[in-house]
Amino acid sequence: MDYQTLSVTLERNVALIRLNRPDKANAMNMQMWQELRTAFQWVDNTPEARVAILAGEGKLFTSGIDLAMMMGIGPQIQHDCDGRTREALRRLILDLQDTLTSLERCRKPVLAAVHGACVGGGIDLITCADMRYCSADAWFSIMEIDIGMTADVGTLQRLPRLIGEGMARELAYTGRRVEAAEAREIRLVNRMFETREALEAGVRGIAETIAAKSPLSIRGVKEMITYARDHSVADGLNYVATWNAAMLMSDDLHEAMMAKMAKREASFKD
Repeated sequence: MDYQTLSVTLERNVALIRLNRPDKANAMNMQMWQELRTAFQWVDNTPEARVAILAGEGKLFTSGIDLAMMMGIGPQIQHDCDGRTREALRRLILDLQDTLTSLERCRKPVLAAVHGACVGGGIDLITCADMRYCSADAWFSIMEIDIGMTADVGTLQRLPRLIGEGMARELAYTGRRVEAAEAREIRLVNRMFETREALEAGVRGIAETIAAKSPLSIRGVKEMITYARDHSVADGLNYVATWNAAMLMSDDLHEAMMAKMAKREASFKD
């Protein structure tokens, strides 16, 4: 696909998706929201893409939602019936939520690599990723509160599960800036790298390690962890039993065991 707001490449089973509006601080306009969903559907549907990295071109990760897009929402949803106008707004919000949920819905692990600013809609975006990493110059802010709105596309639902309710409330109520070191301390990110170059190399190394594992097993792990997050332990145990009853006896299991016995690297089908 010819992307207008993203750069998408695939190398050694790792898809690299970059927000690509550096002249606009990677502000998330309507086209970018829609292209993110398309890109992660492509990752999901492409066997050769076993892992995805989400990063940003230019000086920062993203400045969040494009304010020009915000200003254009009114005319887009306007109807002579107020009820229908409100319904159109609700449907738009639900669709924007779905574009980001495409990262979570994607069967392949998604690793977010953040440098510079990650604010507003950027927080909504990275909380959908499986893991988050940053460089030492990164900073984060739930900036919606400073433009008089309640964040509505995922931050308030996903962030408390990552950093705890109390800290999530503090950041959402104040909109204050969280520097990279604090982001690591509160577990918003898994790891902090000193430079952007080290970030990109480190995250690619992690992605390539994952890509070398059994693709079927990795997809199962993602499915199980995501399911367990939203269900009881008993529900999760029941689901993984059903999953493995269907998936366990695979070529991947045989290859992994043979490789271990022969002390060689395993080689898996996409």
